[in-house]
Amino acid sequence: MKISTKGRYSLRMLLYLAMNGGNGYVSLKEIAERQNISKKYLEQIVPLLSKSGLLKTNRGYQGGYMLSKKPNEYTVGEILRITEGSLAPVSCLDNVPNECVRANECITLSVWQGLYEVMTNYLDNITLQDIIDKSPYAQGGDYCI
Repeated sequence: MKISTKGRYSLRMLLYLAMNGGNGYVSLKEIAERQNISKKYLEQIVPLLSKSGLLKTNRGYQGGYMLSKKPNEYTVGEILRITEGSLAPVSCLDNVPNECVRANECITLSVWQGLYEVMTNYLDNITLQDIIDKSPYAQGGDYCI
């Protein structure tokens, strides 16, 4: 599995807001400049994050974006599912129950299930706050993932 730029940039944007949005809304222009991400690309990501309730938005003067929850309430798994879709390493694990016609006789299914469990357990137990707490750059706000 490979995480796309959409997933990586979403995580970077939310981390930036977690570290720099405590005093109000942050403009998309500022986020784009500080994270070296195209503003146009961020404009494509924002609707996903807003629609899912991860961002608060404010238009006009002093407008911008801020987190809708505390940084310790966002998990990396949640963010990646919103931006990437399923995190399943194989398509047959996308559905519960497994609808694959070979599921009962598939000798490799347990391997993919194990990988999926390890990945989701890991990603669902890392919060934005955990990343910030472990970052040597948390004080300055200029960082890159």
